[in-house]
Amino acid sequence: MGDWQNFDNRAVIGRALRLRREIDDFEARWPTPAQRDEAIPLFTWDQLERQLTDLAATPQQASMAKHLVSATRKLAPFKPSEMVLREILCMTWVLLDENFKPDPDGSAEMI
Repeated sequence: MGDWQNFDNRAVIGRALRLRREIDDFEARWPTPAQRDEAIPLFTWDQLERQLTDLAATPQQASMAKHLVSATRKLAPFKPSEMVLREILCMTWVLLDENFKPDPDGSAEMI
């Protein structure tokens, strides 16, 4: 049992280290400005999901919105807000792209 637990710990630590490198790379590319600009209006994750579902190009993409928002929401507390914004913009692009066709097996491809 000890070996299995160590394997799980290594996998979790590996994911955490990858996330930290991702954040460090992002912050190196776009450092937080010293002066804070005006903030955008607040909205909830549910509101984001609802709007992305409504804007989606196809019913299949609309069904993806819940999962994409959930995945983004889980890691958002650990990331800079601008990084989360970038992920939201990428989600929006995928959901609005009429040429993006998810495969029935769960993968997706651009055609």
